[in-house]
Amino acid sequence: MSDKITVAGVTVDTRHWIGGQRVASSDTFTDHSPIDGAALGEIARGGPAEAAAAVAAAKAAFPGWAATPRAERARVLHAIADGVEKRIEELAIVETTDNGALLRSHRRGVMPRVAHNFRFFADWLLQLGHEDFETRGHSNHVSWDPAGPCVLITPWNAPLMLATWKVAPALAAGDTVVLKPAEWSPLTASLLADIAAEAGLPAGVLNVVQGYGAEIGDALTSHPDVRRISFTGSVPTAKRIAESAAVNLTPLSLELGGKSPLLVFADADLDLAVDLAVEQYDNAGQVCLAATRFLVEESIAEEFTHRFVEKAATLTQGDPRDEATDIGPNIHPRQLDKIDGFVQRAVAAGARAVIGGHRKEGQYYAPTLLTDVAQDSEIVQEEVFGPVLTLQTFSTEEEAVRLANDTRFGLAATVATGDRARSERVTAQLVAGTVWVNCFFVRDLQAPFGGSRLSGVGREGGTWSFDFYCDLKNTVTAPKGWKDHG
Repeated sequence: MSDKITVAGVTVDTRHWIGGQRVASSDTFTDHSPIDGAALGEIARGGPAEAAAAVAAAKAAFPGWAATPRAERARVLHAIADGVEKRIEELAIVETTDNGALLRSHRRGVMPRVAHNFRFFADWLLQLGHEDFETRGHSNHVSWDPAGPCVLITPWNAPLMLATWKVAPALAAGDTVVLKPAEWSPLTASLLADIAAEAGLPAGVLNVVQGYGAEIGDALTSHPDVRRISFTGSVPTAKRIAESAAVNLTPLSLELGGKSPLLVFADADLDLAVDLAVEQYDNAGQVCLAATRFLVEESIAEEFTHRFVEKAATLTQGDPRDEATDIGPNIHPRQLDKIDGFVQRAVAAGARAVIGGHRKEGQYYAPTLLTDVAQDSEIVQEEVFGPVLTLQTFSTEEEAVRLANDTRFGLAATVATGDRARSERVTAQLVAGTVWVNCFFVRDLQAPFGGSRLSGVGREGGTWSFDFYCDLKNTVTAPKGWKDHG
């Protein structure tokens, strides 16, 4: 069996990357494309042995990388970004083939953002200051010390972008990394290992291990030599990781699910509000930040729904490699079953599908909008992670806020209003890590990112990333006790 596969003309090594070398496993798993279900190849399937080897490699490489001057670490990160930019087309077609997201988005937005992740944190590292202050004549000096080996576990909906959102600040901080990509979309993580090596990243500083869930995950997250764990994914998996990490009190950063609202007030620009609403079908609804619950003021609900249906009808669903496609496939047959299960149970409970509500050929689900849904229903309360939206109405601002906050989640919220004072009142009351007003998905890497309630623990981005990936140390020095040695 070959250790390499060819995906859309691009060669991808299917082995792990541990300690600067390719490492095979005795077992493999099959990676399929969601576009047509075709088998892309057999991927090395790691377990406890590979996890232990990767952490050992990261531990061995840590002292050298931690001692590397900031300017040199930043130079290497910029070199990785250069490597990404040279291979944008290859990365884009491989990731589209592997996870089904739009090729045009990967080319123009996602892969350039991958390079930007490395450049941003390289530059942020160089401007990261030291907090110095005096206490009763004693000097205090705060330093950002590298923490140690980090385990980073990433999802399948934006594999490389979300991986590098974690890898870049961890490497910039002086930590070493074990990256475990999602088993449904592992290929671009392997390409990242090649790019990092070509950029001069020392062996063992970045390790990539592949495998299925707990088979390898438990061994990584419970390892006593791991100093940080960052995870993006589901709440049940996060709970398991938290239990595993608790054995060693390993600090966690968890970015989890969402059930975010879009609040549309009668004073909103209705065309803008509809555009924002239709945008929630991005990536076939596989976006944790998506505003999947429309809360629309009663007086405009009928007109909003009419315009939304018209706008949604213009979307093209199909092969994500086609430039004209707006919505691609869902990632896996199991995910498609989950999406359809949510919809069919909702309809059986009395919901009405204004559009969609059914599977299409292959791994495609029709863009769906459900009305006549109860606030306490499963479809309103639980994350579907597919192209399924709900619409409810409200009559007062207070009711809108109450409905918006009435879930277990708190990742994001979007508000459409023409009243600045109202936007300030409403956003101040919303439980969410990010709130967009008259816009959606505008992300700046210097801003804190994370969720409240079951949507996560901690914040990353800008200085907040270094807060997590570093051990902050305060050194207090007395003004006396020094000997003059000339």
